[in-house]
Amino acid sequence: MKNEINIGLLGYGVVGSGVATILHNHQDDLRHKLGVPVSIKKVVVKNLDKKRNGVIPKEMFTTSLDEVLNDPDIDLVVEVMGGTLDAKEAIRRSLEAGKGVVTANKDVMAEAGPELLRLADANKCDLLYEASVGGGIPLIRTLEDGLASDRITALTGIVNGTTNFILTKMKHENKTYEEALAEATELGFAEADPSADVDGIDAARKMVILASLSFSTEVRLDDVFVRGMKEIKDGDLQLAEQFGYTIKMAGSAKKDEDGIEVAVEPVFFPNSHPLATVNNEFNAVYVYGDAVGETMFYGPGAGSMPTATSVTGDVVAACRNLLLGVNGKRLHAPQYERQVKTDDQKFARYFHRITVRDEVGVLTELTSIYSHHKASLATVVQDSERHDEGADLIFITHRISRQQHLDILQDLKDTPAVIDISSHYRVEGE
Repeated sequence: MKNEINIGLLGYGVVGSGVATILHNHQDDLRHKLGVPVSIKKVVVKNLDKKRNGVIPKEMFTTSLDEVLNDPDIDLVVEVMGGTLDAKEAIRRSLEAGKGVVTANKDVMAEAGPELLRLADANKCDLLYEASVGGGIPLIRTLEDGLASDRITALTGIVNGTTNFILTKMKHENKTYEEALAEATELGFAEADPSADVDGIDAARKMVILASLSFSTEVRLDDVFVRGMKEIKDGDLQLAEQFGYTIKMAGSAKKDEDGIEVAVEPVFFPNSHPLATVNNEFNAVYVYGDAVGETMFYGPGAGSMPTATSVTGDVVAACRNLLLGVNGKRLHAPQYERQVKTDDQKFARYFHRITVRDEVGVLTELTSIYSHHKASLATVVQDSERHDEGADLIFITHRISRQQHLDILQDLKDTPAVIDISSHYRVEGE
């Protein structure tokens, strides 16, 4: 029976320092829950000369990963260094050295998760990654354990706090995209280069992790359809409100007998939908299960202490497994073969905003395009006041395939009476 557990911490930035603070301040609680003390023995950083505040003494810092991997007293590696290549290599080497790993790295888990999980299985080690999605929300643990007896059929949610903060400011405070982004950057919700957030890549990586886990199949980043929030045009937020909707940058994943579909894009949510009321930097994920029905998980999606809380929760789980001698016993192999839907197998409702020449017969001409593609229209609205040179036509379809949607857009672009397809969105709900 081990009388203590020692940790090698890789990275001491925002999250790493938060993990160290929690482990230091909650030592009595951890000892009570586990029966032994849990301590950080080494911290690997790139620069020893950098001034750092926190609870870790200077002599515990090193630039050498080998000092952690070759130390038989270090039982567990916590990777919070960020990046992809160096972090993946550090996780790989830690697992090969027989040390369990806790990581917050969504990039690595989205791109190399199946490979690393197989490596963990082969070396009888734990690889836990709760903090890679949802910040402080215990989402992965819930999917993996709390809902383990259920069959998850779909999930949709707001998994990027930066874009949600920006959209909240644009809608409720009438700020421009640039103004909202500047505020998000100032408050630390957006990086200096926000492209991974606003282009949807960050959310796509998180959806790969969630979909792979929920559907027990290998999902790749290339499987995710991605549209960024820059596709949201002037007036769209107000127009959505006029029709009873709220625009959210959302991730979605579905699985049925035809396969899986995963997407990240701006979506029209009915104002009655719980996700429509999730504002600022908060995240929320709506999960649909055969047995449980509908559940929603909500909380802070980023930040030092919320993310560090999730990391430390995994540390406790990994420590408990070590003490019980069951580390590396969880089978990570996918249950199902990867099968991705084609566009003619993906169905949804769609919102189309089209600027047309204000001429007799244009409405009839455009509705005939929808009829030609066997698309039924739920809403048709004309607003001739919106453009001096023409009129806006608003169409909301009943459920059609994504292929029908794309074919309709192409035919509309080829129609002389159409000046511009101003915007188009998937509409959540039946």
